[in-house]
Amino acid sequence: MIKITLNVVMAERNISSNELAKLVGITPANISILKTGKAKAVRFTTLEKLCQVLDCQPGDLIKYEKD
Repeated sequence: MIKITLNVVMAERNISSNELAKLVGITPANISILKTGKAKAVRFTTLEKLCQVLDCQPGDLIKYEKD
């Protein structure tokens, strides 16, 4: 199972969904979809921008866990 840990990284960086959405260039609704793990896919361009804004690596945002 793939788990998105965006909410954890956001909390560590003390950044809101609205602020992150503006900086990344996506809607707050899409940030919410990512945070809740309801996203079926993430564009590499979005992942790259998230990493740039949050100063992190993709592995900080996405984890694999065995069922």
